Amino acid sequence: MNLKYKSIRHFRNQYRLLAAAFLLSVAAMSGCTKKFESFNQDNTGLLASAVQISPLFPPIFASIYGEEGNYQLDQNLNADCYSGYMMSPDPFKGNINNLSYFLIDGWNQQAFIDAYTLTVGPVNFLAQKGVPTTNPDLWAVALILKVEVMDRITDKWGALPYSKAGTSLTSTPYDSQQSIYNQFFAELDTATSNLQAYIAANPGSEPLGANDWVFGGDYTEWVKFANSLRLRLAMHIVKIDPTTAQAQAVKALGAAGGLMTTPSDDAGIANSGYHNPIGFIATNWTDISMGASIESILSGYNDPRLPVYYSQTTDPTIGRLYAGIRVGAAVTAKPGYGGFSIINVNTGGAGAPTAPMVMMTAAEVYFLKAEAALRGWPGFGTAQADYEQGIQTSFTQWGVSSAAAAYIADNTSTPLAYTDPKNSANSSPAVESITIAWDPAATQEQSLERIITQKWIAMFPEGQEAWTEFRRTGYPHLFTVANNNSGGLISTQTQIRRLAYPLNEYTTNTAAVTAAVSAMGGPDNGGTRVWWDVNGGNF
Repeated sequence: MNLKYKSIRHFRNQYRLLAAAFLLSVAAMSGCTKKFESFNQDNTGLLASAVQISPLFPPIFASIYGEEGNYQLDQNLNADCYSGYMMSPDPFKGNINNLSYFLIDGWNQQAFIDAYTLTVGPVNFLAQKGVPTTNPDLWAVALILKVEVMDRITDKWGALPYSKAGTSLTSTPYDSQQSIYNQFFAELDTATSNLQAYIAANPGSEPLGANDWVFGGDYTEWVKFANSLRLRLAMHIVKIDPTTAQAQAVKALGAAGGLMTTPSDDAGIANSGYHNPIGFIATNWTDISMGASIESILSGYNDPRLPVYYSQTTDPTIGRLYAGIRVGAAVTAKPGYGGFSIINVNTGGAGAPTAPMVMMTAAEVYFLKAEAALRGWPGFGTAQADYEQGIQTSFTQWGVSSAAAAYIADNTSTPLAYTDPKNSANSSPAVESITIAWDPAATQEQSLERIITQKWIAMFPEGQEAWTEFRRTGYPHLFTVANNNSGGLISTQTQIRRLAYPLNEYTTNTAAVTAAVSAMGGPDNGGTRVWWDVNGGNF
């Protein structure tokens, strides 16, 4: 999909048309012409039944990551690369682009507008049609999806229009990131309460059915995801608001319905009408390859997930089986870096056409619990047990469980130095040195580094969350950008912290975005930290 950028103000002015277009797109995608006609004939203006409402969800599920065009701009050419997972072999704009810290407004505005037009707009439409009252269970799923998507967006930018998005025809005020997070927690409260009430009254009922691209209509799984998402969000804010972070984490741990515990609980987008966009971008467009940082870490650890995550090199001059590209490298015209490793698109691989786009895994939850235990929060058990269970669960997820015990016991392997066979200027000694096996004698900081490094490996290929955790903790240590074209706005050593607001916001929502920047504590560029990104120690 090739969307022309629309500002938030344009989104407000076109809101009614957007809602109509959304319904038309649903009718086109599902062939439910009669259902669409029934919406128009509904004299009450309400969507009263799950039969009417559930077909509206597939476009929302599809929008979370989008297909290749949207995904490439929404995440692949920013967070996926900033996380250390990937790098492009395409010298877009002569290598003067996001990947070398020259932020391209035309790229970054796509994620901003997609979140509002493809997720917030449809969710607000459901609210206008009375779904929170007529079908609180379906409203609960919509709220969870909204939180999942908008967390990605606020963590890219910071303050955003949130509570008032879609309600004003003149201007849309920005909510502080702290306020947005508090709203996330409240919305998860509503969602889990609604779902628990529905499950109790209608055991086994699955109103979404096949229209649910994540859990196939199983509300018990949605509850686990919501509780686990609460734990993730709590940990995001631990350095800026430790009291709220602990309270929300403890609440997640004790919540009815529990947390995600096995790979069968993993939350990912998958459907016969949807394909994995990363694999498509890597093979059909040859626009994304392995990153140098993940090559260094996985190869150094002899990690059995490496061949599941990535394919072997195809250029014999590279001289090794797996090779990544350093972020910000001045890559030459295709096919100069074309033989480097790409995401594994074969059956069972992370980028296979039918591989789900995973939002959150049970493995991540164990690492979150390990950090909570490390911080001494009540009820979280021991850090070592959850750390090791996180590794085991990730290995099970990727089909290499038999190798977990030896990996967990490895107390000698460390990440490798990086060599660029095309340009030695991009080569670097290893920057991460933490080992795998739990060390009871390690400092608290060393233990956190160990937890986050393994968490970072396990979250692949979800680059947005990996970039968030790197910014929050500083782990794992990643290779710095090879060429920094930010003009001094972004520190090479500190690395990029956020994206700049779309320029169209300054012309159409001037007062609101200006006020948001004024409260941000720094200029609107990639070097300024978002609210939760505290420049200081982890403890």
